[in-house]
Amino acid sequence: MNKKEHVIKTVYPDSIAEEMGLEPGDVLLRINDREVGDIFDYRYLIKDEYVEVLVRRQSGEEWLLEIDKDYDDDLGIEFEKELMSDYRSCSNKCIFCFIDQMPPGLRDNLYFKDDDSRLSFLQGNYITLTNMSREDVERIVRLQLAPINISVQTTNPELRCKMLNNRFAGEKLKFLDRLYEGHVEMNGQIVCCKGVNDGEELRRSITDLMKYLPFMRSVSVVPAGITRYREGLYPIPLFDREEAGEIIDMIEGYQEVCFQRWGLHFIHASDEFYLTAGREFPEEERYDGYIQLENGVGMMRLFQAEFEEAVAQAVRGMKYHVQKHRLKRTVTVATGQLAYSTVRGFARRLMEAYPGLRIRVFAIRNDFFGETITVTGLITGQDLIAQLRQQQAQGIALGETLLISAAMLRSGEQMFLDDVTIPQVEEALGLRVAVVESSGQDFVDAVLHRGYRMERDNEKFVYVQAYERTGKGN
Repeated sequence: MNKKEHVIKTVYPDSIAEEMGLEPGDVLLRINDREVGDIFDYRYLIKDEYVEVLVRRQSGEEWLLEIDKDYDDDLGIEFEKELMSDYRSCSNKCIFCFIDQMPPGLRDNLYFKDDDSRLSFLQGNYITLTNMSREDVERIVRLQLAPINISVQTTNPELRCKMLNNRFAGEKLKFLDRLYEGHVEMNGQIVCCKGVNDGEELRRSITDLMKYLPFMRSVSVVPAGITRYREGLYPIPLFDREEAGEIIDMIEGYQEVCFQRWGLHFIHASDEFYLTAGREFPEEERYDGYIQLENGVGMMRLFQAEFEEAVAQAVRGMKYHVQKHRLKRTVTVATGQLAYSTVRGFARRLMEAYPGLRIRVFAIRNDFFGETITVTGLITGQDLIAQLRQQQAQGIALGETLLISAAMLRSGEQMFLDDVTIPQVEEALGLRVAVVESSGQDFVDAVLHRGYRMERDNEKFVYVQAYERTGKGN
């Protein structure tokens, strides 16, 4: 099959494609008499009120479909290759790369390094620009594909070559100028490595990136994740409390300057820096609408705000819960060491409001990757089982339900990074496992069992809304 032909994997019900009689296995050949190179071309070519689509049916017969639709309507199909071409792998050998610090023996797909601008547009992935050509950048400008998320790391060309171990990494920074000139919305990221791109190098990077405002909407500064599997890799020490505070002070100083001129705070320290420094998180307004939420910037502040609102709402309805439901339950919450004190504070607030409620919060030490990894999202199933079993062996009752964050699981899968599944955790601990999404409201509802019932969905227990939050329940 020609590489410009694309096999249809899924046809959505009630879609244009279904109406036109397309089926999985049919092959897209051309749109408006043009070859479709990848998902960018496809998205661009179907944006019209009239399109001609040439397909080859499984029988070998070719159909030319003439389609009248609304300008932004999709055809309602997915292809066997998500990007309609092969993924572009990373050509760098970054000194801080997390995948290079993974233990051996995991699934092959966990070791794949992507660096694909199409994933940046579609899924929010960060790219280094190093495997992009000038033609690639011009296509982004021409099609106005945005936002594009860019791993900058440093604006010092020589240092960038060193950090990425790529001799072209410095000159690729010029692509930022073209994206700016083309009014393409961007977000940036700086993985901050102690003794490498912090201090005056960080100051230089921030001031250099400010010239791309307002089209570069935000830049996050996040600490490098350091596992115990770094033998033979570049030595990167961890930031201590004082050093994390110095980075925050620098960033917050630039936030004031940027906001006064552009109305954007622009540069943001990740939650991990605030937790390491023992600082209060910034007020909500300083996150500019949580632009970099998926990059660990503002997640805890948003969670806190949602939690406070949910608790206030729950307390207002306390009479219904206490008198009618006689809420008495014990639940266990597993979290990473970094967020432990914050989550424990949330638990304490709920127990004060609900005397019959007992919440046991446990900080799971990361033995799998090493104790330097303290975030919740990298907790493995085997660490979870081993450490909670120790609590049970000491006679500590964990209650009937274990609440874990959805961040612990592989995206779209019901297993942890080490391939341990939800049912395996349930069997090992004798508890139901409830996977809770990241919002404060979800956390409160899950702990209180408020408005939700437990149902099994594939291989996990999830909370399903069972009655309206006005108090009229099952």
